[in-house]
Amino acid sequence: MEEEQIPASAIEPGPPPQPDGSGGKNVKRALGPLAVLAAFFAKVKGFLIVGLKFLPILLKTGGTMILSIGVYAMYWGWRFAVGFVLLIFVHECGHLLVAKRLGLKVGAPMFIPFVGALIALKQMPRNAWHEAQVGIGGPILGAVGAAVCYGIYCATGNGLFGALAYTGFFLNLFNLAPIGFLDGGRIVTALSPWLWLVGTIIIGLMMFVHFNFLLLIIFVMSLPRLFSLFRKKSSEEARYFEVTPQQRLIMGGMYFGLIALLVVGMVAAKVQTETRNSRGETISFNLPHFHQS
Repeated sequence: MEEEQIPASAIEPGPPPQPDGSGGKNVKRALGPLAVLAAFFAKVKGFLIVGLKFLPILLKTGGTMILSIGVYAMYWGWRFAVGFVLLIFVHECGHLLVAKRLGLKVGAPMFIPFVGALIALKQMPRNAWHEAQVGIGGPILGAVGAAVCYGIYCATGNGLFGALAYTGFFLNLFNLAPIGFLDGGRIVTALSPWLWLVGTIIIGLMMFVHFNFLLLIIFVMSLPRLFSLFRKKSSEEARYFEVTPQQRLIMGGMYFGLIALLVVGMVAAKVQTETRNSRGETISFNLPHFHQS
C-alpha cells in the first residue's frame, strides 16, 4: 500500500495570523471603571488628605459629643441633652481660644458623660499668668452661652432654655471653685496658690452635706497639687508663680467679678422661672452631674 505523499508546500509555515483588535478592546473595557475611579480620586485627593488629617478630631470631639448626648438623653431628654452638651462645648472653646492666642498647643475637646469635657494641653503654660488666662477663658465664654439661653427664655418663655440657663450658670460657677485642676484652681495660681486650701475645704463641705462620687474624684485628684504647697520649690518652680501686682489685680477682678455675675445669673434665672411657674408652666431643675473642664 503506497503512502500518500504530502506536498512540501502544504507544510511550509505561512504568515502569522493578524489580530482583529477585539482583545485590546476587551482589556480597555475591563479597565475602564478603574480609570474612572483613578481620575476621581486624583481630583478629590486634596479633600481626602484634609479629611484624614481631621478624622481623629472628628472621632474624638464629634464622636464623644454624640455619645454624651445619647447618655444624657436617657435621663433628661434629647432636647436638653443637645443644649447641655453645646453649653459644655462653648465652655471648652473658651479655653481653646485663649490657649491658641497664647501660642499653646492643645488637643481637640473630648467629652466624657457625667464628667463633662476636657482639652489636653500639649504644651504647658509658661507661667501662672498664662495658666490663669487659659483657666478663666472657659467660664467667661460659658457664662455668655448661659446668658444667651436666659435671653431666649425671657423672650420666648420656653422652659427648656430656662433650665439650660440655670444649669449653665451653676456649672460655670462650680468650675470656679479654687481647687486642683478645676478652672478656679488654675485661675488662683495667679492670685495665691494657698487659695487651693479654701477650695479643698469647700469641696470637703459639699461632700459632707451631700456626697457625690465626682466630688470625691475631684478632691482626691487635687491632693497632689495641694501637697505641693508644703514642699520646698526649686528656683524654676518659684519663678512659675511670679506674677506682677497689675496682673494679680486684673485676674482677681475678673475672677471675683465673674463669680458675682454667675450668682446673679442663677438667681435671676430661678426667680424668672418660678414666676412663670406660678402661671402653670412646668420646668425642671434636676441638674446634671458636675462638669469638669
